[in-house]
Amino acid sequence: MEINEIKDFQVKDNFIRYVQIDTQSDPGSTTVPSTSKQKDLSQLLVNELQDMGIRDAHLDESGYVYATIPANTEKQVPVICFCSHVDTSPDCSGKHVHPIIHENYQGGEIQLPDDTHVRIRPDEHPDLAQQIGNDIITASGLTLLGADDKAGVAEIMDAARILMQNPQIKHGAIKILFTPDEEIGRGVDHVDIEKLGAKYAYTMDGEQAGTLEDETFSANGVKLSIGGVSIHPGYAKNKMINAIKIATEIIQQLPKDRLSPETTAGKEGFLHPTNIEGTVEQATLEFIVRDHDTQKLESHQNELKSIVKDVLSKYPNAIYRWEVMEQYRNMKEVLIQHPKVVDIAMMGIERAGMKAHKRSIRGGTDGSRLSFMGLPCPNIFAGGHAFHGKEEWVSIQDMQKAVLTILHIAALWEELS
Repeated sequence: MEINEIKDFQVKDNFIRYVQIDTQSDPGSTTVPSTSKQKDLSQLLVNELQDMGIRDAHLDESGYVYATIPANTEKQVPVICFCSHVDTSPDCSGKHVHPIIHENYQGGEIQLPDDTHVRIRPDEHPDLAQQIGNDIITASGLTLLGADDKAGVAEIMDAARILMQNPQIKHGAIKILFTPDEEIGRGVDHVDIEKLGAKYAYTMDGEQAGTLEDETFSANGVKLSIGGVSIHPGYAKNKMINAIKIATEIIQQLPKDRLSPETTAGKEGFLHPTNIEGTVEQATLEFIVRDHDTQKLESHQNELKSIVKDVLSKYPNAIYRWEVMEQYRNMKEVLIQHPKVVDIAMMGIERAGMKAHKRSIRGGTDGSRLSFMGLPCPNIFAGGHAFHGKEEWVSIQDMQKAVLTILHIAALWEELS
């Protein structure tokens, strides 16, 4: 049987089952994983993998699922891995998700029944134009859907089942990795690369069908602490230095027509305040700094520091502390040294019947950090759209195309070895 002749997909049923399990991660938690409920889905995945005959599937204490689909070829094939994350975003509730299938979509807006104010409009979701005749899954209007990234999880699981049931599809050893806490930036903090044992990997965590992302932002965080002088406000003249006012003055001096998320697109970077808190005596500002060109991060940070020094020059008795934290780097810097991992993915997408095209991400993925941990890892579409909100949606047919893409990539590594 040819791969593209496969019809017995179970990805829809997988997805419906998985999104009803609440796996929201928590940035304020210090546990690993950040929420124990993520393990509810992870343990289910282990059970299902073992039911397929994948004997080494297991969940470790940090909430990671590891499994191996054994090779069925005599060729020496590089070990590849497919990876997705089980958690959903803290930005919108993932509890009591009620998935709804809108069959044979024929255009127009989709109104969600549990909150009629939530409507998925074609002018705001232009990718709907490519979905005529397809079956679209949404939530009911009260929660996010969880396509980010339970679509990827469901696709990997269905591809694993198909490979285990169809030995005529020749492939090398294939590793499966499901991670927690990706949405809060900790997705690969505790992954055991040596245990995983893969040479190359693919995250199934992208959006539009046919796309492959091989480039991300490079990212730093900046924490700025401002020390003022607190004194009774009735006796404060020429003595008080209000750290809150200094912090807000710094924010006001940031560029307004450039270098911000609101005014940039494509490969333009930005400098973005994400948190401010404080008292008269002490205030803290947190920023994220992003650019596809890693060298430009320092330039953006220097511009911020120049603003800080200019504002502080008006307050000679105030002090500040400046801390820069590296977050992740543009995976292009690694992937350009391993063109085959991207080329095979592009071929796999084409063989699955789509026009493949590469694009960059204005963000990051687990693949960014995995690439710099020695596991080159581009990001492949999973079919979801409008992540992290109540308007999130995914096409069943696009998820099936992602399953086919996984199968073709696995077969191509064997074919070309």
